[in-house]
Amino acid sequence: MDTKDSVLKIRVLPNAPLSVEGKVELILADGTSVVKENPHLCRCGGSKHKPFCDGTHAKIGFMG
Repeated sequence: MDTKDSVLKIRVLPNAPLSVEGKVELILADGTSVVKENPHLCRCGGSKHKPFCDGTHAKIGFMG
């Protein structure tokens, strides 16, 4: 599939992280570039590995 024609999908999982479908490049706050395939991104704010989910949402009872 040609990159310009592909659509990146981001699913909002109930009471859980954002689920990204596809290969993405994330530019972190410090300027570091990280390439990930199908990452889960923290939505609760509690992850120790932001912007990535570490499962903290389940421990803190995140509802969102």
